[in-house]
Amino acid sequence: MMRAIWNGAVSFGLVNVPVRLYAATTNHDIRFHQVHERDGGRIRQKRTCSVCGEEVQYSEIAKGYETDDGQLIMLDDDDLATLPVASGHEIDVVQFVPSEQIDALLLDKSYYLEPESKAVKPYALLREALRETDRMAVVKVALRQRETLALLRVRDEAIVLQTMLWPDEVREPEFETLRTEVDLRPQEMQMASSLVESLSGEFDSSQFEDDYRQAVSDLIDYKREHGGGRPTPEAAPADEGDDMTDLLTALRRSVEAAGGKAPAEEPAKASSPESGSESGEQAAAEEKPKRSRSRTKKTEETTGTTEEAAEEAPKKSTRSKSSTKKKSDDDETETASTSKSRRSKSA
Repeated sequence: MMRAIWNGAVSFGLVNVPVRLYAATTNHDIRFHQVHERDGGRIRQKRTCSVCGEEVQYSEIAKGYETDDGQLIMLDDDDLATLPVASGHEIDVVQFVPSEQIDALLLDKSYYLEPESKAVKPYALLREALRETDRMAVVKVALRQRETLALLRVRDEAIVLQTMLWPDEVREPEFETLRTEVDLRPQEMQMASSLVESLSGEFDSSQFEDDYRQAVSDLIDYKREHGGGRPTPEAAPADEGDDMTDLLTALRRSVEAAGGKAPAEEPAKASSPESGSESGEQAAAEEKPKRSRSRTKKTEETTGTTEEAAEEAPKKSTRSKSSTKKKSDDDETETASTSKSRRSKSA
């Protein structure tokens, strides 16, 4: 089913014909997706900046024009709002011209015009007038907010609106070889004319088909019937851990940077519980468990205050002296016992 993409009215003289616009053509090309050969996943294209290399969202994209001298002119929404925008819904007939005067190179896209139910008669009147006079109507119409040049011509029982290129959009064939004079003999012209006559006929577009598209379709059907297909893979869900991983990495680097700038007498300040670096320590523990446990133990041993260290020092010294004295007494007792044993054996 065709769907109307525009509605308006054809206006010529005092006659107004309400119409709806439909695309007259469609594309039946077989389109391929780019996929990963290994697993069949779709290849996604990302919009990246050529300067910073970052991926850019649509909301951050602006319109820019690069001049011949290398200047970049950017236009924002306010600039674009100042441009003349055609938004009318009228197909205004400028003039009627002979069909043979229309250069086919100027023709662009084709649309069917369907009349509103109350405009069938004026629609038929315009159609038959164009057919009888063998003329086309040159019109101006606003499509997609831009005014364009177009033609009204007849195809079977429908009026076709054919958009046109502007004259400066058609290139001229400025080939030097075309200016070369060529001497064509009468016999050559007669033979060429005979060949043209032998291949002459009435044009019927239904006699032609796209052989390449049919061959591709047949190849796809063959591979599907002989086991050449496989289920389309589902796209992997977005990795929700990426943001957290980036956050932990940023925190760990921040902690390391803060530790590097900390005073020498407080090397463990960045990794203490009060510094809010538990996330960074957890991430480091997951990467290198052994090394992290060693660092944690060392940190715990060195995080005491100066006052606690002062109280701990005498106790440690006392324990050391007591241990030394006890060891000395034990040595004397063992020596005496050994002497006594030797005397008993001699006796």
